Amino acid sequence: MDYISIIIQGIIQGLTEFLPVSSSGHLSVAQHFMNIGENTLITSVVLHLGTLLAVFIAFFPTIWGMIKEFFLTIKDIFTGKFSWKNMNANRRMMFMVIISTAMLVPVYFFKDFFTGFEGDNDIIFEGFAFIFTAILLFMSDKCIKGNKTGDKMKVADAVAIGAMQCVALFPGVSRSGSTTAAGLFCGLTKETAVTFSFILGIPAILGGSVLEIGDALKSNVELDWVQLGIGFVVSAAVGLLAIALVKWLLKKDRFKIFGFYTAILGLACIGIGAYELATGSHFVFVF
Repeated sequence: MDYISIIIQGIIQGLTEFLPVSSSGHLSVAQHFMNIGENTLITSVVLHLGTLLAVFIAFFPTIWGMIKEFFLTIKDIFTGKFSWKNMNANRRMMFMVIISTAMLVPVYFFKDFFTGFEGDNDIIFEGFAFIFTAILLFMSDKCIKGNKTGDKMKVADAVAIGAMQCVALFPGVSRSGSTTAAGLFCGLTKETAVTFSFILGIPAILGGSVLEIGDALKSNVELDWVQLGIGFVVSAAVGLLAIALVKWLLKKDRFKIFGFYTAILGLACIGIGAYELATGSHFVFVF
């Protein structure tokens, strides 16, 4: 892996983490075509951490409000002032994020099953996953526009969104796309669905990153921290631009375009993957 490839991966991660097109799927496909077979997991983790920084910067007021509500909730519980029915938007969203994240706990024991599809030298599975993402995006575009804001979210909404986040562990299934779609299916406003989706990614990405980094440090794999640092910075910077783009697309009601994009990409991956299996050849882009 060289500097050009890590920059390309950083750009891909920064763009696709927030656009509903699956960052893990795009990274997996990019690594396939660039013939990157080593350190793919740790590279993906570092690039995800870069986009995590972008989320903190872009949604800092809401995230900071949730952090403050966490400590205020503890205080209210001990002073007998806590009320589930009278929570403000930040406090309710905090609880909903916790509930949605808890859905990932049982999946932890099967994490190798999900990550095994990345860097497996085959992109057919990613192709079908991209098509699944496209179907979700088309369905969410057709659903009735909801009016639920953060202060009106219910436990059932958090469970449904959390379940979709579990499915999104497969490379090619967009985490932001699937969780945003689930939010829209539950009747959330587009603004609430997107904001909740992005913030929901924080504990999932952070938790997964800590585990993967721990495994990498225990192994004998040599890591180029300069290249990883460049990837981190690139993914964070591009991620901020992508968030701004998502907000603009949200106002223009143009998310459906990503349904067409992921459908076409999925068909292309299936076609190329089938050709590679049939001929034994491997498309590689050399930089």
